[in-house]
Amino acid sequence: MSSDNIISVTESSFEYDVIAYSQNTPVVVDFWAEWCKPCKVLTPILERINREADGSFRLAKVDVDENPNLALRYNVHSIPTVMAFSQGRKVSDFTGVIPEARIMEFIRGILPPSPSDLLGQKGESLFAARDFDGARQAFEEALELDPNHPASLLGMMKIYLMTGQYDLAQSIYHSFPASQEFNAAEELVPLIKAMDDFSHQRLPEETDLDLAFNNAIHLAMRGNIYASIDGLLDILRQDKKYRRGRARSVLLALLDLLDPQDEQTRRYRAELASILF
Repeated sequence: MSSDNIISVTESSFEYDVIAYSQNTPVVVDFWAEWCKPCKVLTPILERINREADGSFRLAKVDVDENPNLALRYNVHSIPTVMAFSQGRKVSDFTGVIPEARIMEFIRGILPPSPSDLLGQKGESLFAARDFDGARQAFEEALELDPNHPASLLGMMKIYLMTGQYDLAQSIYHSFPASQEFNAAEELVPLIKAMDDFSHQRLPEETDLDLAFNNAIHLAMRGNIYASIDGLLDILRQDKKYRRGRARSVLLALLDLLDPQDEQTRRYRAELASILF
């Protein structure tokens, strides 16, 4: 490991090794103590992430017993406490041992965007503008650089669902990495399952509402998302608990395929809320 990337700092060296250094490279400060058992869990995780990050950030460790004034200066009331510094100032922090996925999110939040992040952002913008070919190309380029890039995997799931390719979306979901985007991917599962059931003729056809639900899923698989949403809203007007909430969960998944800032999306969400509540 590079001694420049993982260091111990003191009250006398903090200003230079953390504050000044963070003007060019983000610094994560780990406040710990020898007697702290949770620290012995968290610190090795931070060290491993730092090694894997290959110099993207510095990890600075502060022993609070030997440097009590630093703990007082930054209001460290319990340990482990982790703080991130960038451009000479503290930008975020957390206390205690948290899941590794959340630690990764914390660190990604202080790092400059990677080439895959920039391509993923481009894909999201093109997707919101309904340029699905351009969005697919951007997401695929991001995944060539980072096959586990969460935002691009989520984007590809949405593109596949917009074109009825639920099986490809399902394949991505089954190997989706732990990340902030995982929850968003999970919200799409009801739509994946409904498309799968429709394709294999497993959807019930016992009532008029069942037939309407079948038609709504058929429309979604053909890419007619707005007509599908209209159909599901009509079902919910008649039975807001249709099939134990299935129409509601599928409708929410469809809304997740649309630009949340679009006026039509906002109207749909407002109408759904008025029906349910």
